[in-house]
Amino acid sequence: MTALAPTVTTARRARPRPDARRQGWIRRAPLLPALVFTIIVTQLPFLVTLYYSLESWSLVRPGSQHFVGLTNYLDVFKDSQFRQTAINTVIMTGGTVVIAMVIGVALALVLDRKFLGRGIVRTLLITPFLIMPVGAALLWKTTMLDSTFGIVNFVLRPFGIGHFDWLSRLPLESVMIEMIWQWTPFMMLLVLAGLQSQPKDILEAASCDGARPLAIFRELTLPHLRRFIELGVVLGAIYVVNNFDAVYMMTQGGPGISSANLPYYIYQRAFLGFQVGQAAAMGVVVVVATIIVATFALRLIFKTFSGTEQAA
Repeated sequence: MTALAPTVTTARRARPRPDARRQGWIRRAPLLPALVFTIIVTQLPFLVTLYYSLESWSLVRPGSQHFVGLTNYLDVFKDSQFRQTAINTVIMTGGTVVIAMVIGVALALVLDRKFLGRGIVRTLLITPFLIMPVGAALLWKTTMLDSTFGIVNFVLRPFGIGHFDWLSRLPLESVMIEMIWQWTPFMMLLVLAGLQSQPKDILEAASCDGARPLAIFRELTLPHLRRFIELGVVLGAIYVVNNFDAVYMMTQGGPGISSANLPYYIYQRAFLGFQVGQAAAMGVVVVVATIIVATFALRLIFKTFSGTEQAA
C-alpha cells in the first residue's frame, strides 16, 4: 500500500483539474464563432451535395427528382469525358506546378544576389500574382495570344509565326502558360524566403574549401530548400487543381473538351447539361480524391519538417 501511494498521487496530479479545463475552453471560446461559420459554409453544403448525388434530378424536367442510390457514381466512372477531363486536370496541375517551381527557383536565385534595381525587379516579378485570375485570363486571351493582334505572335513574326491561333490549336498549353505566369511569383517568394534563411557562414566555408557554385547548390542549397519546394508544390497544386477562371475565360473547355478540367466539366454538367445529380456525384468524387492526395502530400511535408527539427 505504501508503494502504491506515490503512484496514485502522481496519477491524480497528471489528470487535468476542472479549473484547467475551464481555462482551456475559455482560451478556445474566441475561435468558436469562426469554427461554427466554417462548418456552416463548408460542411453543410457538402452534406447537401452528398444528398443530391444520390438523386436523379434534371432541371429541365420539373418533378423528375427521385432517389437512385449509387447510380450517379457508376455513371461517373463510366463517363469517358470525365476520365478525359481528369487526365487534363492532372496534366494541367502537374505541368503548371512543376514548371512554375523550376522558374521560381531560377528567379529566386537571381534575386538572392545584390544588383542595381533589385527592388524594382522584385516588384515587377511579384505583380502577376497580384492580378485577379479573371483579369489575367482576359489579358492573355486578348492581348498576348490573340491570333491577329497578340504580342506573342508579334514577337514571333520574324521566325515565321505571324498568325498562329494559340487558343484553338494549343488550348490546354495556352491555359497552362497563363497559370504558370501567374503562379511563378508565388513559388519564387517561397524559395526566396528559404534562400534568405540559409546560414551564410556554411556557404562561405564551402566556397573557401574550393567547392564550385554548382556543387554548393546541389549539396547544400537544394537540401535546405527541399521543405520550401515541397510546401510550394502542395499549396500550388491545391489551388491549381480547382482552377476555373482561366479555362472558362480563355477556352471554355474547347475545342471539345481538350482543355476542360474537372471543375469546368462539373460546371458544364450542372448549369449547361442541367444534370444536378451527376454533377454532385462528380464533385464528391473529386473532393474525396483531392483529400486523399493532399493528405499524403501533407504527411510528407510534416515528416520532412519534423526530420529537419530533430536533425537541428
